[in-house]
Amino acid sequence: MTVENDRPLPPQEKKRKQSLVSARNAVDTREKNTTNTTKLVKRGKKKEQKEREKKKILVIVESPAKAKTIEKYLGASYMVKASMGHLIDLPKSRLAIDVMHNFEPEYITIRGRAKILKELQWEAKKSDTVLLASDNDREGEAIAWHLRNAITAKADGVLIQRIAFNEITPVAIKDAVAHPGAIDEAKVDAQKARRVLDRLVGYNLSPLLWKKVKNGLSAGRVQSVALRLICEREEELESFIPEEYWTLEADFMVGKSRFTAQLVQWQGNKPKLKSEATVKEILDQIIGAACKVSDIREIDKTLRPKPPFTTSQLQESAANRLGFTSKKTMQVAQQLYEGVNIGASRVGLITYMRTDSVRISQIALEEVRFWIQERYPQELPEKAVEYTLEKKAQDAHEAIRPTYVRYTADKVKAHLSQDQLRLYTLIWERFVASQMKAAKTRTVSTDIQAGAGIFRISGTKIIEEGFYRVMKLLPSKEEQGCGYPSLKIGDPVTIDFFYPEQHFTQGPTRYTDASMVKALEEKGIGRPSTYAPTISVLLDRYYVTRSNKQLVPTILGRLSCDMLVEYFPEVVDTTFTAFMENKLDAVEEQQLHWPDMIRGFYDPFKDRVEAVGKTLESFKGTLDEVTDRVCDVCGRPLVKKLGRFGFFLACTGFPECRHTKSVPLAKCPQCGGDIVARKTKKRGREFYGCTDYPECNFVSKFKPINQNCPKCGPFMVEQYDKKYGSHKAYINPACDYLHIKQRSPRMNWSVKMP
Repeated sequence: MTVENDRPLPPQEKKRKQSLVSARNAVDTREKNTTNTTKLVKRGKKKEQKEREKKKILVIVESPAKAKTIEKYLGASYMVKASMGHLIDLPKSRLAIDVMHNFEPEYITIRGRAKILKELQWEAKKSDTVLLASDNDREGEAIAWHLRNAITAKADGVLIQRIAFNEITPVAIKDAVAHPGAIDEAKVDAQKARRVLDRLVGYNLSPLLWKKVKNGLSAGRVQSVALRLICEREEELESFIPEEYWTLEADFMVGKSRFTAQLVQWQGNKPKLKSEATVKEILDQIIGAACKVSDIREIDKTLRPKPPFTTSQLQESAANRLGFTSKKTMQVAQQLYEGVNIGASRVGLITYMRTDSVRISQIALEEVRFWIQERYPQELPEKAVEYTLEKKAQDAHEAIRPTYVRYTADKVKAHLSQDQLRLYTLIWERFVASQMKAAKTRTVSTDIQAGAGIFRISGTKIIEEGFYRVMKLLPSKEEQGCGYPSLKIGDPVTIDFFYPEQHFTQGPTRYTDASMVKALEEKGIGRPSTYAPTISVLLDRYYVTRSNKQLVPTILGRLSCDMLVEYFPEVVDTTFTAFMENKLDAVEEQQLHWPDMIRGFYDPFKDRVEAVGKTLESFKGTLDEVTDRVCDVCGRPLVKKLGRFGFFLACTGFPECRHTKSVPLAKCPQCGGDIVARKTKKRGREFYGCTDYPECNFVSKFKPINQNCPKCGPFMVEQYDKKYGSHKAYINPACDYLHIKQRSPRMNWSVKMP
């Protein structure tokens, strides 16, 4: 049986069938290609849509810590990156200011920052919008301006906007993102003018100091004025002649109660106790005289709370209350501002810490008044307390305050370091207290008549706590109050002891970080953002050292200051510097064209620099001192030289031999080696140890002085404490020589009444 399909086909039929199959295959292929094309188009559209959906809003802040905090507040469509401060600035190797063409600065990418800038440019290309969120001040505005220009050069067409905020909280950040603005060109001009002015001063005066005084020195518009203040205070201190005076106190007894009063009046006048003989003469007349309470006076005083902190006031209080340097205060405040982890959330605990304003937002006022109403309703004033601004305040930011009053020190202490907690407590107390009622104190002064003399004791008690209800760190001993004896007029009293004591008038005190910041602010030198860096520069350049928290000018600092004062008095004049700061403010307020401001200063200044460079004699090498020591490497003599970090020993064979060593301060009491100054690796604290370490492990935290113990031989050290001030002591506790008696001369003795 034959199957039909197996029959051989005629040639024509076979050809026709092959044509039909080919046509059918072509149709199938075309349909398949069309389907594939459709699929590809759809897939491409989906991919494009996904890519579009992937595009985010790029937010650029200054620091990684701030970025980490803000990223938690914004949704998944936001990416937050850090610029790490300035990425573009003037080069360090040359002036880079075109003085012939309106002082146009030549900006470059800072060395080592190109990678960060490229990453930001790349992320900007992939983003729909870029929000520049650098700090809301002149420097922050300049950072935003440079970033905008750099991003536009690589990603033209991307929408770039500026946002600003005073605190890093979810509400503040989301509000800033919802209301972006433009870069403040006037503020950028003010920063540009400040940068150009400082560059012109520094890059013209510094080479003059290198040529005439010492290589590696620097001079700055603000730092030179601050150095002058410190040097002038030192001159006042050295020229001060102390005068002797005495005080006379007595212990009085009323029954079993004892209290001490001081002689405040003798024969109807204020006592003038100039010598020991005068005191003895008075004692001869008082001993044996009847004593009684002659007068009691009560004075009530109202103490009003202080306004919230500005930058300078925060640095002053942190120095006085916590012992912080200005630099440390700003570092810790920056950490609190940028955000810390509180449980599962990350929160910026304080508002922006560079401000000269005491202004408080309405939301913050309502929050703090609600908090006080809940806990201390009797201490809540009827209306919010308002504080007036200083005339020179720019008022760009609120005062420094906690972002959330409900975050008390007790609630956040588990999440903060000790330094963070102490500074936060200071800020929190000051802010909350500023919106509470005034406190009232009562001072009772009691006069004791003893012959022709009157002794007085005064005591103060707080009778209405007011804002002191929230105070722990801030009040001083005087503000906390002290007790006073319960006496009545006419009560007889008896004298048990007399305590005459010799004193000497004290000269002006050296500047501390706190008093230096206060002086700079009062004189209008610098701005809140420059106070701490100014002090740090003076210390880093060895123009100034710290001694017992006081700023002491070095030989190098005084020599440099003397030269600048003599030949460039206008540059280091406090009024001139304050005048220039006002000019910068005028630029920011669009009242002055910044190149005109620079031109008025630069032309006469440049002529003066050239003239002094030709006529001033060189002081180079005048501070070098020949020693009897020899180089350990080549055997040539060593010379004592002054470097960036103080004196050191250097080989006279320089540059063939570059051997150096620290200046020995004393002989080691353990092995006889040299004691030299060293610094700890972590915090850079100075201590004094033996050069034979690790064989000898002798260490002292007190600086050796050029004096040995008269009893046991080894060196003595200089110590400082609040009770005795500066005094000499021996580091060996086994030595019974009472070195503490060597402190400043003072006589005191007591007289026991018969």
